[in-house]
Amino acid sequence: MTLKSMTGFARSDGRHGMHSWHWEARAVNGRGLDIRLRLPAGYEAIEQAVRDTCKKRLARGNCSVTLNVKRDSGETAARLNEDMFRQVVQAAEKARTLVDSGPPTLDGLLSMRGVIEITETEEDDAELKARQDVVLVDFNSVLDSLIEARVSEGDHLSREISGQIDEVAALVGIIEKSPSRTPDAINKKLQEQISQLLGETSQLDEQRLHQEAVLLAAKADVEEELARLKAHVAAARDLLESKEPVGRKFDFLTQEFNREANTICSKSNAADITKTGLELKAVIDRIREQVQNIE
Repeated sequence: MTLKSMTGFARSDGRHGMHSWHWEARAVNGRGLDIRLRLPAGYEAIEQAVRDTCKKRLARGNCSVTLNVKRDSGETAARLNEDMFRQVVQAAEKARTLVDSGPPTLDGLLSMRGVIEITETEEDDAELKARQDVVLVDFNSVLDSLIEARVSEGDHLSREISGQIDEVAALVGIIEKSPSRTPDAINKKLQEQISQLLGETSQLDEQRLHQEAVLLAAKADVEEELARLKAHVAAARDLLESKEPVGRKFDFLTQEFNREANTICSKSNAADITKTGLELKAVIDRIREQVQNIE
């Protein structure tokens, strides 16, 4: 079976040069495909590529994707802030005119805050582009893991739904073979209902009685509903084997299941059919709950 769930979680770690990172991707149920990205500053250039990849490989679900990046301590360089150094020298000379002291030492001047700046070696554009390419490759890996998780959950859903579809088919068979649907049982029920009509009034003519009998027979007949339920069971089994996203189709199909079950319950004039119809509705409700998770 090839159903996919809409829920899943995956994480992937990577490293390139002095940078390490990890991707996290999680997905939950959603009516359509909603992608929410959290990327660190400086990685805006890969946002569209990430979104396009998600759209190609995911059909439905609310997906949250987060990238965290950390840079190791790298090579540093000391740089003289000449403007600050001049200001410090001027301030020291002015201070000498106010107090009797010797000239400032070079060590003392250089130790003043801001005179010497320690900076990390900056990477060039080519290095940045190379790292972004590796980060995107890792994103495909985390997406692979997310889809694998959704497939695994989808296999579980398939087994659950398949068993429930079998229950529906069995309940349809029980209704179909109900003793209350035999010609003798239907005839007896019609005679009872016509006798009730005659007991209420003595003015019903033969044509009216015929019309009432036809109406009662039609109302009690659930053959069309049973035929449609059988067709729905076959359609559901086809959807379980589909290689395409079928969540929306399955949701619609369960509504049709429910419609036929409701009609059977409303038409029923026998306790056993009503009881089985209610059991049928309960199973269909469980199917609808499971279907909400299908991509």
